[in-house]
Amino acid sequence: MPANASAHLSAAADKNAAPPLPEPLRVPVADSHTHLDMQSGTVEEGLAKAASVGVTAVVQVGCDLEGSRWAAETAAAHAHVHATVALHPNEAPRIVLGDPGGGSRQGARVPGGDAALDEALAEIDRLAGLDQVKGVGETGLDTFRTGPDGKAAQERSFRAHIEIAKRHGKTLVIHDRDAHADVLRILKEEGAPERTVFHCYSGDAAMAEVCAREGYYMSFAGNVTFKNAQNLRDALAVAPLDLVLVETDAPFLTPAPYRGRPNAPYLIPVTVRAMAAVRGIDEDALATALGANTARAFDY
Repeated sequence: MPANASAHLSAAADKNAAPPLPEPLRVPVADSHTHLDMQSGTVEEGLAKAASVGVTAVVQVGCDLEGSRWAAETAAAHAHVHATVALHPNEAPRIVLGDPGGGSRQGARVPGGDAALDEALAEIDRLAGLDQVKGVGETGLDTFRTGPDGKAAQERSFRAHIEIAKRHGKTLVIHDRDAHADVLRILKEEGAPERTVFHCYSGDAAMAEVCAREGYYMSFAGNVTFKNAQNLRDALAVAPLDLVLVETDAPFLTPAPYRGRPNAPYLIPVTVRAMAAVRGIDEDALATALGANTARAFDY
């Protein structure tokens, strides 16, 4: 094999390899949003690896019925896993309109109409009543992947999730992609729950000030380290420290310098250190705030 071909294969292997363990945090924190069911290895392995670097709790987030049931079961079995349950904003239109292309892990689906969405929401409602389920989400709006034809189903689902979260006294976890104004409008119209988290915060500094006035938590993911994400760093710089959380959204959004490789809760220290640099504060001080904020945000 030519040397350049060998180097190319090695680079490709590196691109898919798990990043190395970072230096452990001295003050433990929580990963406020992860998808253990989409990561390689067992839950026990993932939690042990995370704990070894100071990430001692995770919030396992549901995106569909299957994932929400799994999140609840996993949280029941592991003291340091806290569950949230929901239909992702892109899941609601698939249930109502069908998904002939099989764009989700359930594969191709036929249209179920409003009745099917009501049935799915009733199951989310049931799961939200479980003690180990700390939140309802990720729910919200996503105009990046869902077009105008799916907007009504997405909005109806979002409003229903807000009502479920309030009735059960659970935290609302928001997915907001290219829909800032509409998400904020619907929260105002429906009345936000006592605890509301903008997962993978994607707004700018002006929106961060709106969230701060409303008492919404802002959770920052690995993309805060990306070169083209100055808007996120600007938002982080002005967000009140007591409303800031950290997350992986693993296996997605792996922080630089490992962007594109598999993400997992053990990489939280990389993002925490980048966030501390943006805030201009000591990493231990930030970690102390993040740990306390996440426990308060999810009431555990």
